[in-house]
Amino acid sequence: MAALPPAEDRYHVPALARGLQLLSQFSREQPELSGAELARQLELPRASVFRMLCTLEQAGFLERCVDGVHYKLGLGVLRLGFELLASMELTELGRPVIEELRERSGYSAHLVVRDGREVVFIAKVAGRSSLFQSVQVGARLPAHATVLGRVLLSDLSAGELAALYRHASLAAYTGKTPTTLSALSELIAQDRQRGHGISMGGYESGISTVAAPVFSGPGKVAAAISVTVPAQSIEAPELAELVAMVCDAARQLSDRLQHLPGRGPWSTKTSQRKAA
Repeated sequence: MAALPPAEDRYHVPALARGLQLLSQFSREQPELSGAELARQLELPRASVFRMLCTLEQAGFLERCVDGVHYKLGLGVLRLGFELLASMELTELGRPVIEELRERSGYSAHLVVRDGREVVFIAKVAGRSSLFQSVQVGARLPAHATVLGRVLLSDLSAGELAALYRHASLAAYTGKTPTTLSALSELIAQDRQRGHGISMGGYESGISTVAAPVFSGPGKVAAAISVTVPAQSIEAPELAELVAMVCDAARQLSDRLQHLPGRGPWSTKTSQRKAA
């Protein structure tokens, strides 16, 4: 009778191992790879690599680049590790920042990231008012319909934005919701120009939000910080104060993430580099 293989071999799943090995080929040095490049690196037939790419793309772990040939890691990777997110650097560094923002403003403060076409709340601090409870950690909102989403989408190129919404319809939630890609792009450009976003009853009647981007590097939006006001609109003097507070909080977290104080969001230097 033939001897059984070792347990580690008996329970080994080759197809799964190859899929994980494929995902591990993507890195900072190689953020985008084609099927042909992956086949060479993995020393596998192109047909096998193509099947793995299709499977991983359908599951959201890979995204096809604008050129239709190359692939990059998808936000399914983030979903896979979302339970670990509470212990990650972004949340650890961001919580004291939004706690201070709540103390200064009195309103609920949030830290959010983007998962594809959705905004995901990863940290919150409730406001002082017991009459209003903000959304909970883990809640998701449509990015196109919210000022938070527009801020998080602001580092995408026109091509990347078009690819993201290529097969999606932009549903209307209020009369202020952009329902075309051009309208969404225009609002994103306005927020980028200001360095922050404002919504008064834009997604939900009776709720106003001020949001600003958090940067992990020059021009790279990692998250957004916001305050939520339980009112249809905000008077100009208070709005100016809230904008200053939210932008200051976003700069603080950006500096902590980058460990390089003084790099402000959408700075003149960054804009000049992009223009060049």
